[in-house]
Amino acid sequence: MEKAESSLTKGGRFIGKFGFTPLSIAMLFVLAIFPLVLQDEVITRLLISALMLGALAMAFDFTAGFININNFGYAAFWGVGAYTSALLAVKLGISPWLGMLAGGILAGLLGLGLGFLTLRLAGIFASCMTWFVALAMFAVTANWVELTRGTSGLSVPPLFNTTGNIGYFYTILIMTVLTYVGLKVIIKSHIGTAFRAIGQDLQAAQASGINVTKYKIMNFTISCAIAGVLGGFYAHFVGIITPTVMNTSHTVEVMVLSFVGGRGTIWGGLIAGLVMIPSMEYLKGLMELRLLIYGVLMIVVMIFFPSGLAGLYYKVVQLIRKNASLTKGKKEEKDVRRAGL
Repeated sequence: MEKAESSLTKGGRFIGKFGFTPLSIAMLFVLAIFPLVLQDEVITRLLISALMLGALAMAFDFTAGFININNFGYAAFWGVGAYTSALLAVKLGISPWLGMLAGGILAGLLGLGLGFLTLRLAGIFASCMTWFVALAMFAVTANWVELTRGTSGLSVPPLFNTTGNIGYFYTILIMTVLTYVGLKVIIKSHIGTAFRAIGQDLQAAQASGINVTKYKIMNFTISCAIAGVLGGFYAHFVGIITPTVMNTSHTVEVMVLSFVGGRGTIWGGLIAGLVMIPSMEYLKGLMELRLLIYGVLMIVVMIFFPSGLAGLYYKVVQLIRKNASLTKGKKEEKDVRRAGL
């Protein structure tokens, strides 16, 4: 019995190194088999969008939640990855799988360059600069018609030669899991400790000898690279892209998911995506109302639930454990009284 408990404990510690718990493993299993059981193409496409935006929210939270830099131009790096992979496939016939990696590399390099230029500034100034750069990238994409076809849209070859969505679902599921594991491993390392120190108290981090600019740029580059890879996937999933992929409204959507899910948790943005995206899809035709709802959600979260869904989950778990501890204590007290009698 003790050996079995020891094995379970070791197993829990092992999966814990990668940011998983038994509950999250069970939820991941249910999510993985859900499309096979339901066999509904519309729901499968919604889940693909939810996973993709959830993964973007995790990467956004990696920067916003740990070094306190809100990348207001995040959708532009997503768009860079999309256009890079699309153009490589259309112009040079390069495999979309390689194109997605190339999109991540280019987006990461742009993030690196932008980081060198802006991340020496204070948080709000750096955030504003990312937005201005994103607007410039949007303008270039819209006006360079010879290359991008501008607002006419660029047709992109699909990842799979099939009309079904199941292949796309498992591709983005794997990409999302790898994103989560990668970010969690970084956060649990000494690099993540430096990120937390910078986010909690910039001056104290500098005073303790941390190279703040170096770690900010590192964080920003990784986040942008992930957006680029996911952008490449998006291009081959939807089949046609326009400059609107870089629209600020997409950044707002990702930011809301990150904040509603819980800043500094990584997994909160994914859970928010899986909950909110399918729900909000029914308001797709009412974009203004959709953005209004996002704004209301942000206000409600900031005032009443600053720790987001993740914080709510931790409070519930803490309450359950407290009640279980009280119940156990009362039971032990009764047993002692009976033994005394």
